[in-house]
Amino acid sequence: MRTENRLALSQTLDRGLAVLEAVAAADRALAVEDLARALGLHRSIVYRLVRTLEDRHLVERDDGGRYSPGVRLAVLARHVQSGLRSAASGALATLAEELGVTAFLVTRDGGEAITIDSVEPRWVDVHVAYRPGMRHPLDRGAPGLALLAGLPPVVGERAEVTAARAAGWVATEGEVLPGMACVAAPVLDLGAVAVLWLAAQPVDRDVLVRHVVIAAAAIAARLS
Repeated sequence: MRTENRLALSQTLDRGLAVLEAVAAADRALAVEDLARALGLHRSIVYRLVRTLEDRHLVERDDGGRYSPGVRLAVLARHVQSGLRSAASGALATLAEELGVTAFLVTRDGGEAITIDSVEPRWVDVHVAYRPGMRHPLDRGAPGLALLAGLPPVVGERAEVTAARAAGWVATEGEVLPGMACVAAPVLDLGAVAVLWLAAQPVDRDVLVRHVVIAAAAIAARLS
């Protein structure tokens, strides 16, 4: 059945979406060669795809010929989990500015946690860039574990998920991004709010936990 489903797909569309996802998830502008290498596609194929996406304003090209997300993506994203994003926007901004760390919102996409909104602090010299579109497996990293903690228990779940369900938060270090630490808390069964920082950065984790849990509760209250 899976083979039949794959045969029913449009290869060109599938490749175009893969290019778009790669551009959206990158922390820097990507050249055609970067995309071709990452996706295992010929350069000429990638070039045609990015030119089509550029024409639709889904990606934009800089003077060096590198591609980054285009303005049209923001328009398309406005209606993705709009209720959750709207309820969380103020809390994310407060977390980022008061704590000096990157704050972001994730939701489930199949077996992955996907970031749908993020806010970076404006007053610190060094912070982590973690932009919408970033994704990772649900069973890895604090955001994914927090999402699972918002769901009913299942046999064989990680002990950290069970503990997070009881405590209302979870912390991990280096599970998704090496050298990064994260605290996350579930927002009902809809998503999770998280903060991310360099693990070597001196922080008061108890303070971060308290603020994240309060933010998650405030977002849940707005959605109720």
